Amino acid sequence: MNDAFFSSLGQGWPQFADLALAFVLTSLIGLERRAKRKSAGLRTHTLVGLGAALFMLVSKYGFADLMGMEDVSFDPSRIAAQVVSGVGFLGAGVIFLRRDVVRGLTTAAIVWLSAAVGMACGAGLPLLAVAVVAMHFLTVWGFTKLSDLLPGVEPGRLRLTYEEGRGVLATTLTLCTERGFVVTETNVEQVEEPRPDLTKLTLSVSGPGSVPELVGELMTVPGVLAVNGRSAAGAHEGD
Repeated sequence: MNDAFFSSLGQGWPQFADLALAFVLTSLIGLERRAKRKSAGLRTHTLVGLGAALFMLVSKYGFADLMGMEDVSFDPSRIAAQVVSGVGFLGAGVIFLRRDVVRGLTTAAIVWLSAAVGMACGAGLPLLAVAVVAMHFLTVWGFTKLSDLLPGVEPGRLRLTYEEGRGVLATTLTLCTERGFVVTETNVEQVEEPRPDLTKLTLSVSGPGSVPELVGELMTVPGVLAVNGRSAAGAHEGD
């Protein structure tokens, strides 16, 4: 079997090149997500992009043997439309609500973007795919740094109420660092009533991380009773 035979069936080197490009580009997106320790990381984005590229190739070449036959009609664009719908359900799986904090919206959007990149590669539009990946990195890296420089943008502020002797302060500072924040200001205040063993901590943080996600993490720390006015998992009845 020569290359001409494979090409005639839509299985030649150009199609392999499309799949390889989808693999490389979506792997880059996945590496960025993995570096930020997101739930959908390297493998998820790569597989989404490869699958989308293959669906597009099937849409373009998979029904070539039916063309020209009587009583047969098909619309190749239907497969592309179904890929968009299917990835929407996949993206919804990485969005979840934890104690009034919505997490995973950016990751879901990037999963959707990975599918679009794969579809562009499968459709034979490599320049558009490369351009979108470049814009992805501009958005997730450049826009984050730009937003910190905009006038009027204040550092995120966290207010915690916690029980003394539980190591909450050290855990909180560690979580801030792991989430990419720098603590710029701290204020500790003892609570006299209703319980003298409680402490109120106010932190000002700045950095590329997500403050809502950090709040969700802090709510699960043992000894934390409230974060930014919302009761946490460790709260006791009557507190």
